[in-house]
Amino acid sequence: MATVSRGLPQRPHLDIPKREARDLLKQWRAAQPDALDRIRRRHPKFHAADDPAIAAATFRLSDAQLVIAREYGFANWAALKHRIAASAAADELERAIRANDRDTVLRILRAEPGMLHLPVWSGNWGPPMSHAANLGRLEIIQAVAALGARDFQHAFDRAVLQGQIACARWLHEHGATLTPGIIMGSCETLNAAGFKFLLELGAPLTNDRGDQLAPLALVLETYSRNPAGKHAILESFAQRGCALPDTPIMAFHRGSVARLEEHLRRDPTLLARRFTLREIYPPELGCPNDGRSGMHWTPIEGTTLLHLSIDFAEKEIFDWLLAHGADVNARASIDADGFGGHTPLFHTVVCHPGRGTAMIEVMLARGASTDVRASLRKFLDWCESPRWHEARDVTAAEWGRGFPEKNWVNTEVLRLLD
Repeated sequence: MATVSRGLPQRPHLDIPKREARDLLKQWRAAQPDALDRIRRRHPKFHAADDPAIAAATFRLSDAQLVIAREYGFANWAALKHRIAASAAADELERAIRANDRDTVLRILRAEPGMLHLPVWSGNWGPPMSHAANLGRLEIIQAVAALGARDFQHAFDRAVLQGQIACARWLHEHGATLTPGIIMGSCETLNAAGFKFLLELGAPLTNDRGDQLAPLALVLETYSRNPAGKHAILESFAQRGCALPDTPIMAFHRGSVARLEEHLRRDPTLLARRFTLREIYPPELGCPNDGRSGMHWTPIEGTTLLHLSIDFAEKEIFDWLLAHGADVNARASIDADGFGGHTPLFHTVVCHPGRGTAMIEVMLARGASTDVRASLRKFLDWCESPRWHEARDVTAAEWGRGFPEKNWVNTEVLRLLD
């Protein structure tokens, strides 16, 4: 998963990270668990320390500044200050790379040579060469390399993650290596082209710690919604001898209507069956059994295949389910705390961005009720401040309007529900 927890605002000012560093120092003094975890993840001195050790250690403002800088994707506080001071030039540089304007990129970097090694936009996308690799700008990559860029490895990682194979091939030929864990990027983005390219080069099918199940688990759990890429990558796992279980959920993950047909023949109640999180993200395939596995939006614990087809953008399976009489008003299971009971309609409201309205229009035409109320609890683990969000006795529209992360709310669907 992504390792940078935040990006700079469009018009950054140093006062903001300064305040954030002071706040982190206060939180460390209060031994707040979230702050101790942030320090452990970002400060090299505390990488292997537990909470009591971090709380008892010497931790100064300069240490807090280092943590904040690294959360923004910079190596140190000085680099963050430099990038903020050069904000206008960085904005122009980002536009030039996106426009594939090689001459303007070279002009900016010759005038501001320090920017050659600073993130253009975010730590994830990286310095100019890596930023260009994300966008497939090979001529810019070559020109920036000639100026002395050193981020070949990061640029290679980003090119593979984005499926920019021509760029990845050039970077590999010029020194980027197949480091353990490099396969994880294409598993995160479900980029079948990048995944296949790395396998052809002989990249190890493990994470950076040698865990052979980690890539498979990431394909199942990732926030990305690219069904075709996911199906192709899972097929590659199967072809390499990975024993994918013969279950309805694995047929679902593989996008195989034919396999689902066979499971329906074996179990005529399949469409009404509620699946647990453990079934959706199997621990035996490397997924953690912690009750919070996977990246999704509206809760999927105890839901039907129809709920899941919406969350995972499996349109072909969605159509197949409806053609076989799946209940558009099926309620998810309700847990001991009273959470659950939501219908598939809820998943059309809070979901991966860019979904449109095709699925909800079909369900409304088939009698999906907009008046159903449910209580939902969702752990927000993909935002800057991870936390639980609870909504009691809400309709699908109310679930969307009250959801704290507005990027995941389908406003087009909300307009249909008004």
